[in-house]
Amino acid sequence: MSVQKWVVDPSHSEVSFKVKHLMITTVTGYFRSFNVEVETEGDNFNAAKKIEFTAEVDSIDTNDEQRNGHLKSADFFDGDRVKQIKFSGVKYEGNGEDGKLTGELTIKDVTKTVTLDVEYGGIIIDGYGQTKAGFTVTGKISRKDFGLTWSAVTEAGSIVVSDDVRINVELQLIKQA
Repeated sequence: MSVQKWVVDPSHSEVSFKVKHLMITTVTGYFRSFNVEVETEGDNFNAAKKIEFTAEVDSIDTNDEQRNGHLKSADFFDGDRVKQIKFSGVKYEGNGEDGKLTGELTIKDVTKTVTLDVEYGGIIIDGYGQTKAGFTVTGKISRKDFGLTWSAVTEAGSIVVSDDVRINVELQLIKQA
């Protein structure tokens, strides 16, 4: 069987993250510019040979320009020096609808192995004749594990930003001819 290439459909995909603020509410952020490339044997994602993801640090959007600037600074993602967040999948184990994706996540200069949950939505041919595959990828990481250690405490003793970051990726891939 031949290698099949898949690329992201950016208008039907999104990359978001959620972080607790003051431990009472959750702030959502997005990476507006990202890329995904996958190589499979035929249409079998269980035998994926390549899963590569990148997100542009400069595209971070939390609906607040001041916070976006702080996240791009050396306190967090260090966007002047480090342009991308990268994930390289090393193993996907799926049983139809559910799976686990393990790979190397690099944020700033730190690379760690992470395992993410994958919900496989299926494959369909759209109205333009394109074959598409859908996935929801979720997980949780510790921001401090990746050198994003900025912290502050309010006068009352509340932590400003939690350590846990929840990741959610809604992904639609387009099969390449």
